[in-house]
This record gives sequence, C-alpha cells and structure tokens, in this order.
Amino acid sequence: MAERDLNEMLKEMESKSRLHAEGGVDHLDDTQRVKVLSPGRLVFKRFIRNRLAIVGSCILIFMFVFCFIGPIFYPYEQTDKFYKTDILENADYAAAQKRTEYSIIKVDESVSVHYSVTNMMNYYINEMKKTGDDIMLVKSDSGEKYLVQYQADNVYTLNVSNLNRIGVHASELLICEFDMLTQTLTYSEGIVMDEAFGEMAKTAAMDNLDKFVYDGKTYAVENTGRKKYAVKYYADSGIQYIAENPGGGFEDAVLAAITEGEKTFEFGGSRYLLDQAAPGAYDIYKFAIGDILFVCSTYSVDILSGAAVPADFVKAALIGYCRGGAFSYNGIDYVISEEIENRDTVVNIYRLGETKNPYARFTTFSVSRHSGSGDLTIEFKEDVRRKIEEMIEQGKSVDTLITKVEKQASDGSVMVDEDGNVIYEDTKVTITRKGDNYTITCDRFRYLIDRYAPPFSEVSTDVHILGTDGDGFDIFARIMYGGRISLMVGFVVVIIETILGIIMGGISGYFGGWVDTLIMRLVEIFYCIPSLPIMIIIGAYLDAEQVNPYIRLIWLMAVLGFLGWASVARLVRGQILSLREQEFMLATEVEGLRVSRRIFRHLIPNVMPQLIVTATAGLGSVILLESTLSFLGLGVKHPLATWGTMINSVSDYNSMVNYTYIWIPVGLLICLTVIAFNFVGDGLRDAFDPKMKS
Repeated sequence: MAERDLNEMLKEMESKSRLHAEGGVDHLDDTQRVKVLSPGRLVFKRFIRNRLAIVGSCILIFMFVFCFIGPIFYPYEQTDKFYKTDILENADYAAAQKRTEYSIIKVDESVSVHYSVTNMMNYYINEMKKTGDDIMLVKSDSGEKYLVQYQADNVYTLNVSNLNRIGVHASELLICEFDMLTQTLTYSEGIVMDEAFGEMAKTAAMDNLDKFVYDGKTYAVENTGRKKYAVKYYADSGIQYIAENPGGGFEDAVLAAITEGEKTFEFGGSRYLLDQAAPGAYDIYKFAIGDILFVCSTYSVDILSGAAVPADFVKAALIGYCRGGAFSYNGIDYVISEEIENRDTVVNIYRLGETKNPYARFTTFSVSRHSGSGDLTIEFKEDVRRKIEEMIEQGKSVDTLITKVEKQASDGSVMVDEDGNVIYEDTKVTITRKGDNYTITCDRFRYLIDRYAPPFSEVSTDVHILGTDGDGFDIFARIMYGGRISLMVGFVVVIIETILGIIMGGISGYFGGWVDTLIMRLVEIFYCIPSLPIMIIIGAYLDAEQVNPYIRLIWLMAVLGFLGWASVARLVRGQILSLREQEFMLATEVEGLRVSRRIFRHLIPNVMPQLIVTATAGLGSVILLESTLSFLGLGVKHPLATWGTMINSVSDYNSMVNYTYIWIPVGLLICLTVIAFNFVGDGLRDAFDPKMKS
C-alpha cells in the first residue's frame, strides 16, 4: 500500500511538473521542493529570503570593495603627509642675545689645566673688572698658579705664570712646620735653610721650647695642635727676603702698591706682583707672563658676506687679537683693527692688503635664525644690534624696526633674481625681550603640515574628501587602509579560532573518556584567562622592544586567535557527541576507515553549518575587539591605520567636539560592519535550520 501511494505521488508530481513546463499555473509545494532542490540551493533560497541578511551582505560587499579596491583608485596612501603654506603673523624669525658670559677657548690642546680654574674664569674676570686690575694670580685646587691677564675689552687670557718669589711683606714669616708623629720638617715655599737649622728646630719642638736662636736670629716655636709645631721668624722690617734684595727703594715701592691697592708694580725695569696670602701679609713675586693657555671672550665673529663662520676661524682670530692683531687661517693672512663707526668702537678683521672692505667683525651680539639653520646678513644683524642697544637705553621690552628680510613666494620659498641672488625687501620686524634673550618676529609664509584640515578645505593645497588628521594624513585614505587591517584581523583571528577549535573539539568529542575530560578542562582554563590584562602585558612588551608595526599586527592576530578557540571547540565537541552514534558512523567503522578520516571527512562536514554561523557572527565581535584594543593603544601602532587607532587619535573631549569629521565616519563604519556580520550570521543560522521553510 505504501509502495502504491509513493508511485502515485511521483506520477502526480511528474504531471504537475509537465503542466508547469507547458505554461500551467501549478507550483511545487514544500515537500516537492525539498525533493527537487539540492541542499546547497535550498540553503541559498532560505538565505536570500531573509531581508536583513541581504542588507548585511550588501553592506559587507560594499566594505570589501571600499577597503580593498577603493585604495587602488584613490590618489593618496595612508602615510602620505600633506603640507600647506600659510601666513603666520609674528612668526619666530631670529633670536638675539647680548653675550655677557665669557666663552673659554683652549689654545694649546696638549696642556691640561685643573677644572677648578677654568670653571672660575668668569668669576675672576668680573673681580678684575671691579678692581680695575689688568692681571690676577689664581691658584688651582691642586696648587698650580696661573695668571689671568686683561688683553682688550671683552678679551682676557689665562697664561702660564713664570713666578719667582722674592719675599714676604709681613711682621712674621713662617719658616717651617715640624710633625712630631712623622718626625718630618716641611719648609714654606721658597725658603731653604741648612741641615743644622733643621736639627735645632726639631730639638726645640721636641723639648717644647718657646724659642731658639740660630745664626744671631731668634725664632719662635708655636704648638699648632695634633703634635705639630710652627717655626716662625719675627722681625721689625716689613719685608722678609727669600731671594736677593732688588735694591734700595724696593720696600717703598711695595708699600706704595699696597697703599694704593695695586696688585702689580714696576721696579728697576722688572715687574712684580703682590699676592695677599693672609690679612696684612703679601707674597712678593717677580714675574714674567708665559704662554697663553686659554682665551676668554664675549666676542663672536660675523663674516660680512653673511657666510657661516667656522669655529676654528673664531679661535684663530681671538688668539691673533691677543698676540698683536695678526693671524693666519687656511693659508690666508688677516689683520685686526679697532675703528670708530657711528661713534661706536668696532673691531674689524681685514684680509692682508685689503684695508677698505672688512672681511669680518667681532661682535658681542649673537644673532641667529630661530630655526638654527641658515645665515643672516650682516646688515640685518647690525640693525638688530643697534635697536637692542636703543631698547636697553630706553628701558623698553618691545620695539619694532624696518629692515631687510628675504622675500618669499606664495609657497614659502625664498625668491631669487636671474643671477641666483636672494631678493630682500623692507620688512617690519618686532623685537621682544625675554630675560637676557631677544626674539625677533615678523610675518612669514611657512610650509606647514596640513593638520586637522576640514573636509574639502580651501586652505589645503590638495583636495581631501574627509580632511586630514593631526599628522597631516588624508582621513579618507586611512579609513580605507584601516578597514583593510580591521577586516583582515577579523578573518585571520576567526580562521585561527576555527582551526584550533575543530582540532581540539573533534578529538575531544570523538574519543571521549579521559581525552574528553583533559581537553574540556583545558577549555575551561582558556575561558578563565583574562584576555585584556594579557594583551596589556604583551602590548607593553612590544612597546619596550619597539617591534615593527607589521610584526606587531601578526602578534595581535596570533594572540587573539589563540585565546578564542575554546568556544569553537566546545561547539564542535557537542555536535560530534550526538553524531558519532549515527548509523553512517557505524558504517565507517565497519569499513575500517582511519580515525582521522572518520573525524575530518565524515563528522566535521556535518558540523560545518553550525561553524559557519558561529564564525560569521564572531567576525563582528573580533573587529570590535581589535578596534577597542587599538583605541587603548594595545593594537596596531602608528603609522599603520586601523579604525580603532583613528578614533584614539581624537580621544580627548576637545578633539571629539572639534574634529567630528574624523571619528564619526570611522565609528559608523565599525557599527555598520559589526551589524552586517550579525545580520549575515542570523541569516545563515536560519538558512541552515532544517525546520525553516524553503
């Protein structure tokens, strides 16, 4: 009876199909359609009947075309930086400073001087200015003596001191010190006594005598503590000579110098120096100035042609200034001359034989470009110097002047004439005092990064559909390239999760027993792993190692995929547990197929519909997670663009209010992509459900 009914049913279906082919109006019912349509076509027809799934599919197609094909036709890359020219009012042009600190230039590199002297040179020079002395004896911490000598205004030198101690002007003279513990006798500098005097001094100290007489002179012995004794000579004369007396009248010359506060004086054709060793006591030296070790000056040098000044030229000029006003540099001889210009004393440098046009000039004003690159004309520097001196006299902190500044084209470049010479024009500049420094500003064209240009900005040289970001990158280009990375991360992570989940879930579901228990405990462990803290730790490590952005992207995808396979494994395991007892699996066992073939050829294909649905729905979550990590600074790094990093670039309140054209389009694309994947996932779930109508 059942067989007859089936035959009748088939005949009826055949007649209806023929009637339909001949133009009839009969249609197949659901049961007939199941028998005629293949499973793939049936799933497809169910899918396209879901309107939301179709909308999601259209959105995803648009996204893939936009992100992967769009950049081919768009003229800009994601890292193309754009610039613009704009007029900056009162832009920083130059800086000036009146030099008051003395720069120290070493003359002889082979000679070393204790730092305690070189570090104090500015102090020594200021003290000499206060007292009006032209020479000063200075001592290092290790006891070496040097002479600081005035050479000219703003120029001093540190010289070797060729000193010969003559005597001491004082009422007492320290001859020597005796150390009872070490039994050593130490004489004062420049004093030499015979061996008999030394033995007598030791005996007096050890016998605790107050004084002793030697060679008709009385010497006092004083206990200075810690088993040390000082042997002193007292005399009525003001000078105790160590060397030969220079002659009659020498003491009067010494007294006159002390009375007048002079450090040096001349006597008998020689020069002498007084060094105050203690209150009321002076060491007297006959000296000659030795070689120059250092030149100290507030001068810098300006070459009048505006060329850059080599540091070696400044050194050679200052040394030549101290040695008579002549020097050589690179085989060319120069002479230095002090002259009066506009009631100012200037120090000009001439090439030998050219006395009309100075080659260079000493100046105490340092004027340079604010950028630090390029040179300024000597006329500009002189105008600025005179104006600053005028400001100092009048007590002004801000003033303006008209001077020559190079002319600019509209693109910010410097204009030149037919011969290639720079064109200058009268320009109003403003000089502002800031402490000891002066800032020179004027209106200038500047070639600037085109930052935060709004969409279709007229200021921008190039047309930008969505404007530019804070780095001058085109936003529209970065959205397309950022979408590539975001979509690629989503698919790669889902593929990694699916592969690991299929392997682990398939093995667990098929074998069961202790294998299933072990793998499921591992799944539970992965469920408990805190993904965000791990990503923070990995991100910090990659930042510390300064990993390449592309390598960082690979690490990001690998870690996200490795941490997300547990849910797929649980799904596969559950499906296989229900399928492995089916008749077709018993048939595979009877046929003697390998275990791997049973799992991956017969079980896994039956789980694929559920896996496709899960993977499609999970793509949106992965893209959202990647965007969140990039927003937090844990994902892909600059200069690569992702949707998350683009939103992160305007994460503060002011930026979000002022630059809505950056984050709103990116946010909409993230939302649309995630929603589209969810729509497609829901559509596939319904299409694979056999209970749905075809």
